[in-house]
Amino acid sequence: MDEDDDPIEEISRLEAQLEELAETAERCRKITLVSKLAIAAGAGLMLVTVLGLLGSNQVAAIGSIAAVLGGIVSLGSNASTLRQTMAAMSDAEALRSDLISRIDLRVVGDETRHA
Repeated sequence: MDEDDDPIEEISRLEAQLEELAETAERCRKITLVSKLAIAAGAGLMLVTVLGLLGSNQVAAIGSIAAVLGGIVSLGSNASTLRQTMAAMSDAEALRSDLISRIDLRVVGDETRHA
């Protein structure tokens, strides 16, 4: 940020960026939950298949392996994205706090009137 830039405009820009990052973080959390559910469902289906409760169903075995592997890949990818997003949010919040501290703020309505 240059000295000529308006800190209030920069704070507004950071607020918008923080909102976008918060939405990204929430999406990552939802995808992480779905990934964990896929892993659990795949593992459960694998257990049912191994125990022979569905007979010797090769499609179920392959589907369960695919669900577990897909869930693991998605979980790892989203964990990384969530860490990066949280770091970006932390940086933006620190910058916003710094910009706010530079503004000459006045307290309104704090004066005591004497008659």
